[in-house]
Amino acid sequence: MRLIGNVPAGPVGLGAMPLSIEGRPDETRAVATIHAALDAGVTLIDTADSYHWHAGEAGHNELLIARALARYGGDTTGVLIATKGGRGRPGDGSWTVNGDPRHLRAACEASLKRLGTDAIGLYQLHKPDPAVPFAESVGALRDLLDQGKIRMAGVSNVDAAQIRLARRELGEGLVSVQNRYSPAVRDGEPELRLCAELGLAFLPWSPLGGIALSALEKGEPAPAQAAGRTPFHEIARERGVSPQRVCLAWHLAAGPHVIPIPGATRPESVRDSAAAGDLTLTPEELARLNRRP
Repeated sequence: MRLIGNVPAGPVGLGAMPLSIEGRPDETRAVATIHAALDAGVTLIDTADSYHWHAGEAGHNELLIARALARYGGDTTGVLIATKGGRGRPGDGSWTVNGDPRHLRAACEASLKRLGTDAIGLYQLHKPDPAVPFAESVGALRDLLDQGKIRMAGVSNVDAAQIRLARRELGEGLVSVQNRYSPAVRDGEPELRLCAELGLAFLPWSPLGGIALSALEKGEPAPAQAAGRTPFHEIARERGVSPQRVCLAWHLAAGPHVIPIPGATRPESVRDSAAAGDLTLTPEELARLNRRP
């Protein structure tokens, strides 16, 4: 188990966005995927009010998660739902950004209602808004913490200077940073290291970038046999596991503060991702994986 603030979390989370955006599965499979994650020991589910496909369905992903948790037969008291505010989707495939404090406060209220709770476990600023001073957007998170509407705060898509500013504004209320980081996109290493220094959880989004989509996610039976030319595929074949499991184990080896949040649209895939917590890579394997292309 790892920590987000003082909350224990499984080593691999679930990025729920693919369950609600373009190409999403039907609700039966989406709920089955969430349930499979819970069965596999996943305790962090990441969502956002902007994770939807069509115009007029803001909060689709949050509502889906709330229904899935309500239908789950097991204990969900240890599940941390992390949602975000500050982005929008007009329905044409584009993304907007709105870091106005008034918008963030209203977005949080709407997320509270959709998730059916009186306090959101982890609420994150989705992206800095260039039209709004970053300190003002972060100030909205501070207000929400003070009002007890969120228990912990996080920031996403930020640089090191913004992390330090958020820490000054939020103090111990800031517990996480969610940035893009993967084998293909490693320019977030300074932020990853800063999070370790400050005691913040680092939640890589799109953590599988740079490796081919595993055969398991495509519905094929033998991901370990999938052809591949990257070291991730080579080690996967040697270990008899999927490339995505090797990739997530690589993330976990970066530090105890790292909790990757891969997406999934199939129960089989989320089970495979969760199993990365049991895969320990050797120093030699890590050296091969850390070698730049």
